[in-house]
Amino acid sequence: MSDSTRPAVPASLTALLAEIGPTWGQNVPANVKRMAEEFSKIHASAPPTTRVTRDIGYGPHERQQFDIFHPENATPGHPLVIFIHGGAFTEGHRNRNEYIYSNVSHYFARHGMSGINMNYRLAPESRFPGASQDIATVVQWARDNAAAHGWSADRIFLMGHSAGGAHAASYAYDKRIHGAAGPQIAGLMVISGRVRADLLPENPNAKKVAAYYGDNASKLDDMSAVSHVSADSVPTFIAMAQYENPLIDLYCTELAYRLAQVKRHTPPLLWVRGHNHSSMVGHINTAEDGLGAALRAFIADPS
Repeated sequence: MSDSTRPAVPASLTALLAEIGPTWGQNVPANVKRMAEEFSKIHASAPPTTRVTRDIGYGPHERQQFDIFHPENATPGHPLVIFIHGGAFTEGHRNRNEYIYSNVSHYFARHGMSGINMNYRLAPESRFPGASQDIATVVQWARDNAAAHGWSADRIFLMGHSAGGAHAASYAYDKRIHGAAGPQIAGLMVISGRVRADLLPENPNAKKVAAYYGDNASKLDDMSAVSHVSADSVPTFIAMAQYENPLIDLYCTELAYRLAQVKRHTPPLLWVRGHNHSSMVGHINTAEDGLGAALRAFIADPS
C-alpha cells in the first residue's frame, strides 16, 4: 500500500535494506545509525507541517518530557497515540534527530489523531519498572487533559518500539504496574518489541538488558511483559521485521501465541518483508504505507 502524498523510499535504500538485512544482527549499533541517517534524508525532503507543542514536563527528572503533535482537521474525541522510543533500555531519545522518531507522531497527526512522543528514564539510573511507571504517569496526564486537547480519554493507544515496546507492554499487561484501575488504554501496538528479558549470548544487548532488569536470570521471566498476558489484556497489535535484532522476532511471536491462547483468537500480527529492526519505524510517514495502514485499521477497530 502506498501514499502518493509522501516521499517514496528510493530504490537504492530498498536495495541497501536487502543487502544488510541478512547480517543485521552482526553490527546493530552501526546499522541503526545508518538507518536513521538514510530515512532522515527522506523525511527532510518533505518536512511535515504539523503543529507541535514541545518539552512538556511530566515529572522532576530531565528526561520526563514529551511533545504533543496536533492534528490539523481532527474531530472532537479523536484517538491519541503515545509513542515510546527504543534504545536498548540504556539510551535513546524521543528526538533521535530532527526527523526520527517524530515521523511516527507526524504520521498519526496527518491522519486526524493526536500524538505524544515521550522520553522516559533510562537504566542504569532507573531500573525495572521505572520506564513503565513513567508511561503510567503520561497515560494519566493524557486522560486528565483529554478535553483540553480534543482527544478522547477512552481512545488512548500506546505504541512502543524495541525496548519501548517492552516498557509499554509491561505497563499494559502487568497488574503490579498499572494497578487496580487497569491500564486505561484502548489498545497497545508492539513494534519489534523485546517483550521477554533475556541475558542470552545471542542477544547483542544482553548487558543493557541486565542494566535495566538486573543480572539474576531466575527473575527475568517474572519481569518480562510476555509473562503477564491474560484473558482481559488490552487489544494488542504486533509487528516485526524480516530482519530483526536477534531474538526479537521470537519474542513477538511468543507474545502473539500467548495472547491467542488466553483470548482464544489470534491478535493482529504483521511480518514486514524487506524491513529491519530500525526501518520499521524509520519508514513511517513515507509513501510506503503498509504498516501505517495496518496500525490505523487497528486503532479504528481494536479487537
